[in-house]
Order: sequence, then C-alpha cells, then structure tokens
Amino acid sequence: MARKKNRVDLDRDNGIAPGLVAKTKKRLVVASGRSHPEVAAEVAHHLGTELAPTEHRTFASGEIYTRFEVSIRGCDVFVIQSFGPPVNEWLMELLIMLDALKRASAKRVTVVAPYYPYSRQDKKGRGREPISARLVADLLKTAGADRIMSVDLHAAQIQGFFDGPVDHLFAKPVLLEHFEQKLTGEDRETLTVVSPDMGRVRVADTWSDSLGAPLAIIHKRRDPKVANQVSVHEIVGDVKGRTCLLVDDMIDTGGTIQKAAQALKASGARKVIVAATHAIFSDPATERLQDAAIDEVVVTDTVPLPAERRFDRLTVLPIAPLLARAIHEVFEDGSVTSMFGGDA
Repeated sequence: MARKKNRVDLDRDNGIAPGLVAKTKKRLVVASGRSHPEVAAEVAHHLGTELAPTEHRTFASGEIYTRFEVSIRGCDVFVIQSFGPPVNEWLMELLIMLDALKRASAKRVTVVAPYYPYSRQDKKGRGREPISARLVADLLKTAGADRIMSVDLHAAQIQGFFDGPVDHLFAKPVLLEHFEQKLTGEDRETLTVVSPDMGRVRVADTWSDSLGAPLAIIHKRRDPKVANQVSVHEIVGDVKGRTCLLVDDMIDTGGTIQKAAQALKASGARKVIVAATHAIFSDPATERLQDAAIDEVVVTDTVPLPAERRFDRLTVLPIAPLLARAIHEVFEDGSVTSMFGGDA
C-alpha cells in the first residue's frame, strides 16, 4: 500500500500551488575540522547540541581524508574551521569536508571561518599579483559551500568575492563588554581610541562613538617590497597623559602594534591597551607584545593560541557565544544584522 501523504490543493485566490507536504523538519548539524576543535565544541555547547562524529586522517603521504560517520542527508550543516598555522593544510581539509558533505546530500552547507584565510591578499598592490582572498572564495563555492560566516574580515569587499550570502560578524561587542567592565575610572576619564593606521580609521571611529572617547590616528608608511616592516611617522590627535586603546582586526608579527605603542608612549601616553580580534601571533609577536610600551593586550580566540604564545598581560576572550548566536539566527531564518545594531 502506498504511504499516505498530506496533500495541498490548488488555491488560486491565495496564490498557493498544488503539491505534497513532507513530514521532514529542518535539522541543524555542527561539524568541525581539526584546526580549532575547542571553539567548535563551545559553539555546539551554546547551541545545545554536539559536534557531528567525523573521521579525520592524514596519510603518510600527506593526503587528507574526511568521512562523516552519521547521515547528513537533508541537514543544514555549519562547518567550523579556523585558520591558524598550517593554514594551507586546514584549507585543504575544509575543501575535502565540503566535498564530502555535498556528496552526502546535505541540504545547505555554511562555512564558519572565524578568521578568513588569505584575507590580506584582497587586492592587487603591484602588477602580476594574485587576489588570493577571491581565489579562496571560489574554492569554497566550487567545493560545495552555500554560505560563509566570518568575523572581522580584513576588508569588507571580501563579502563580494563569494557568490552567495556572507555573514560578516564583528567581535567589537565581545571586546567592548570586556572594557566596559574592566576599565578603571581614571582610564575612562582619560581614554582615547587610537587607529594604528589609516585603513582602520573607520573601525576606530565606531569604537570612539561607543566609548564616548576622542579619536587619534597613527600615520605609518609600509615598504611594499618588504613584508612585515613598518615605520611610524606621526600621531594625529592628543595622547599626552591619556589612556590609549589601540584597536585592530589582527595581530600577526606584532610589528605595527609595537611601534605604534612606542610612538604613543614617546608622545606622553599614560597607558597603552591593545584590542584585536585575530591573534595570529607569528614569531616574534609574543616577544614584541611584551614590550614595556604595551600595558595590556586583549584578543579573542578566533585563532587557536597555544600556551607557549600566551603571556601575563594577555587576555583571551571567547568568540563561541557570538558564533553560536549567529548560527542560530541563520538556521531560524532570523536576522544576523540585528546582532550588531544594523551594521552587519
């Protein structure tokens, strides 16, 4: 006997097409690569679920293998993979996971990349250069991603590189809550928000508005032919006797932040606090960030940060609650924009 199904008749007056109503319901599944399992497990915990059982292997030849140990058919899957070192291995693993999900008939696949790889290669600075951030977006789409979710993209234009929805999240609420609780009365009275370069002025300006503090800007010049070499030239704004909050999207080798802090202290700053989203901390960042000119460093855990790269003046804030809320909004067809006051 044929299974009885719920039938919907044609209703022209209300614009309803004839058809059948399936009994299946949406199912949210969280999966994780091996790059940052701690944050993935925390996200799943905040969502009230657990990570999908997944088999990961790296063969002796270096080839990567992934298999989902349970059925993924018809699921709304969120794959969490961040991109600390080795970046290229984790990128390849993510692509293989996406291919496996596509072939396993997942209904929709969202890549949750707290830190987007190759994000600094978002344009051509000189002739014959690649735009690698666009290449990564193309690879993700081809492999099977329907949507991307990331935190504090280095350049907002990366959203347009992907042929599909991109949820651009901001770590500012997480960092801001910390400073609202931890800043002393004297810090608040003398607070100045500082942009480490011209490219971060817009972000620093939003911090200035949120904290009700004046804005200062550091003008720097970078040699395009020499990587990670920065020289600070001048400070626009008054920082003498002030508590300076340096805000940036990422800290890689720490050269920009170290020289900015030194320039602020040389100009009479009372205290220098650094706030950044992505703690990449390539060598010698840990050593540079312990410079006497830097009083405190506050980051989030979008990138895995091993114990040997942590130090006494470093505070690491969890990003999992923010990611979990955004995933919930996407799954429930809610509004991610509402999480950031209409700015996302």
